[in-house]
Amino acid sequence: MAKTTPQLTKQKKQLLNLYRQALKDGVAIQDLNKKVNYFLKQDKASLKGEQHLDEQIKMNFWRRLPRTIRVGATLLPLALIAFGLVLALSALWPIIDYYLPWKKEEEIALLSPIPHSQLLLGNPLISAQAQVDVEENPMAGLDTQVEPVILDQAVDFTDLTNWFGDDLETVELSTSEFIEYSLEIPSLNVSSAKVRVGGSNLNQSLIHYPGTALPGQLGAPVIFGHSVLRQFYNPSENNPRRYNSIFSKIMMLEKGEKIYLTHDNVKYTYIVQGKTEVKPNDTFILAQRVDVRQLKLVTCIPEGTTLRRGIVTAQLVKE
Repeated sequence: MAKTTPQLTKQKKQLLNLYRQALKDGVAIQDLNKKVNYFLKQDKASLKGEQHLDEQIKMNFWRRLPRTIRVGATLLPLALIAFGLVLALSALWPIIDYYLPWKKEEEIALLSPIPHSQLLLGNPLISAQAQVDVEENPMAGLDTQVEPVILDQAVDFTDLTNWFGDDLETVELSTSEFIEYSLEIPSLNVSSAKVRVGGSNLNQSLIHYPGTALPGQLGAPVIFGHSVLRQFYNPSENNPRRYNSIFSKIMMLEKGEKIYLTHDNVKYTYIVQGKTEVKPNDTFILAQRVDVRQLKLVTCIPEGTTLRRGIVTAQLVKE
């Protein structure tokens, strides 16, 4: 049922009073109806004329505007809508790209933990941690499906202690044990990036997990770095927040590309061998093989998310 507005009710009352007064004055109802209909038609025509006049005024005003303003006013809303869609798509694209059905499986293989007995662990610290993981979780060697954990608050992944939850403890080194060296990845425009052994603040530097091999040694330095959406990638030395995005593109590295580590004035060259990914709680990536000299770079993937951990593996070579 249509709603009756106060204005319409008032008009009905006025019309009703008009009829009553006319009947009291002896006016015939037919004559009264003709007059009322005449005035209604006049009012309708007047209203239509006013609307047409308003439209003409608007059109004349619009035509007097410069052509550039008219075109801009027409295109601006469309441009803003398109810009919003581009921003939304750019934020979602890393996740969409990650799950594309035609993405080559051989490019990035998903690794699962392997039993402790099959690992060549040359470092006591990593060996002890791995042993604890296996003892606490006998199923660690199986590729079981782990359901996502929903957190009740945001987690700061620029803090390395949050990367593995309670599965791994970071180690703070004393001042006398402080070690720092540099990393370069020419193909990604990364130069003179600080790598600190120990610590947890990925906003200030890359973090070399303590207990893993130093550059040039048997085993593999395991270096953690933060990543964000690639459109915010800026590893420039002039960028005070360079470490917030410094590893955003490491999963784009190709086989054969070079990574340089400089430690104690000695420059070590590593050649990229491959890329893998693991589940967020898989700490076996810290395992040290004593028969090779490798390098592992670790970050969150897809970029801008924390769904997986991406690992780039490189081999030490002589130049």
